[in-house]
Amino acid sequence: MASEREQSFGLGVGNKSVKLAEPNQSWHDAYLLEEAAIRNALGDLAVDVQHFGSTSIPEIKAKPIIDIAVGVRRFEDGLACIEPMASIGYVYAGSNIVPDDHIFGRDIEGDTRTHLVHVVEHGGLTWRNFLTFRDRMRKRPDLAHAYEALKIELASKYADNRAAYTAAKKDFIQKILEESD
Repeated sequence: MASEREQSFGLGVGNKSVKLAEPNQSWHDAYLLEEAAIRNALGDLAVDVQHFGSTSIPEIKAKPIIDIAVGVRRFEDGLACIEPMASIGYVYAGSNIVPDDHIFGRDIEGDTRTHLVHVVEHGGLTWRNFLTFRDRMRKRPDLAHAYEALKIELASKYADNRAAYTAAKKDFIQKILEESD
């Protein structure tokens, strides 16, 4: 049963709330299972699939939701992903929430989010930003821990408002993206 699998990986947060969890090594395993399911469902539509977001950064607290980037050849190809993603339990949230990003969510028990998939143009700005931020956090534990501290502060302030929590992280993320390697 899918919900038992997600719970065994410690996944799930109410859709509007912010709850951080201690780092969990099994999040990578949860990603690998999902990557295989997504690649199988999307076939050639998916140029690449990557784990990003805080669950992909070792040793920092994160919302226990697996963020996955799926790179497609053209942004418009994201619409062709709707039916195959639905076949593996994802609901299409649209492309008008975040520019250049087709968003798919998977929930258990009605409103507990476990996975968030972002279908974007492979190699495009959004794709590059996802991976650049992740890679810089992995290479620089000092930055990762500064990010974690910010997340802890914001999670306390915006415990019931995930949109505000996400918006409040933007300046930090942008600063990291603008740094040179």
